[in-house]
Amino acid sequence: MPSSVPDPLLVQLGSHRWLVPLLADLAAHRGARFVELIPRLALPRDSLTRTLEAAATIGWVRRNPGHGHPLRPEYILTEAGEVAAARAATIAAAQGAVGLPPGAATRWGLPLVAGIGSGHDRFNALSRLLAPATPRALSQGLAALGAHGLVRRDVLDSRPPTSRYGLTQSGRLLAEACF
Repeated sequence: MPSSVPDPLLVQLGSHRWLVPLLADLAAHRGARFVELIPRLALPRDSLTRTLEAAATIGWVRRNPGHGHPLRPEYILTEAGEVAAARAATIAAAQGAVGLPPGAATRWGLPLVAGIGSGHDRFNALSRLLAPATPRALSQGLAALGAHGLVRRDVLDSRPPTSRYGLTQSGRLLAEACF
């Protein structure tokens, strides 16, 4: 029987488009300065600022109190951030393996992939699983995942017509990284 509760860490990782690449980068480099992150993540300054603020609000990133020396990182992971960054690194590696560019997933993209991977194959089941998400957000997320070749939609010939969602091979690789 599929789980009826979404993974809270996965929902938080999906809450901002650039959190997964940011945390994966900070984990790989053991922290980083702001000016180093801009070219590595290929982000505008304001997007990076918002992402760092979101990560700090969640409690995953903090400013390094010893910053001031050119070789010391400006932003480092907290203890909770280390756990989230390990998961983010796994997801980022899977995204790279399936050819999904960083930041391409919508807010509900990762939870949708995980939900479909855990057996929720109907829209209403996904809607109940990801309760705070609006139907429009779920529809857009499913459409984006379909455009990236991660999710397929099968329309069943019944009265009324019904749809089931399934993962492609690439989608299954990403879903395994989400668990």
